[in-house]
Amino acid sequence: MTRFPGFELDGKVAVVTGASSGIGAAIVTAMSEAGARVVLTGRDEERLRDVAGRLGEHHVVAADLAADDAPATIVSEAVGAFGALNVLVHSAGIFWPKPFEEAPLADFDAQFLVNVRAPYALTKAALPHLRPDGAVIFISSIAGRVGFPSSTAYCASKGAVELMTKSLAMELAPAGVRVNALAPGNIHTPMNDRFFESEEYNRSMIERTPFGRVGVVEDIAPVAVFLASDASRYIHGESILVDGGWAAQ
Repeated sequence: MTRFPGFELDGKVAVVTGASSGIGAAIVTAMSEAGARVVLTGRDEERLRDVAGRLGEHHVVAADLAADDAPATIVSEAVGAFGALNVLVHSAGIFWPKPFEEAPLADFDAQFLVNVRAPYALTKAALPHLRPDGAVIFISSIAGRVGFPSSTAYCASKGAVELMTKSLAMELAPAGVRVNALAPGNIHTPMNDRFFESEEYNRSMIERTPFGRVGVVEDIAPVAVFLASDASRYIHGESILVDGGWAAQ
């Protein structure tokens, strides 16, 4: 028998936000295949159930993460369905690029509400159940590491996620809760596919990525499984770039 911790998620219950499409949908699928019982949450119940129909043991919770009562509802539903909550993945996010001079403050507020405040509140609600051996995974971005034009509010929100990850890890590691982030690069998802409709944009992203291609959600999900598994038991407060080498330049 190997003495090394494995990548299996057997017996674990994972809550994944933004699970109806894109990276979130890929993560719930990968975690389900790794043996976890998964709780899918997002605003669109029909889309959530479409994703859930391809999974093993699962539970669907339709909720608006920005609502004050959403964190308690999600945690209650997860624990009620499976009796535990071991892994929390914050995949929900919004990206509203706009030149700084044209961007209304309402756009800034909305991106911070969904990208920062919502995962903060949900982590707080889930914490009693995550102790003493849970994992919290934030989905950050290369935009939390490097600047992008016309994306000041989004970059600021992901920068906040990066430091929230480190600060929470410092505080929760002694309690046995691992807090880490996963920072995707340019990935084909429903949130940004409209940009890739431009051949010029698509070509520029490929040219600026050392690996020579734009990422897909299947590049991201296995890293989330790793961070949820016992194989990452000594990783705390890290943000793992999955970007084809973009930020290494």
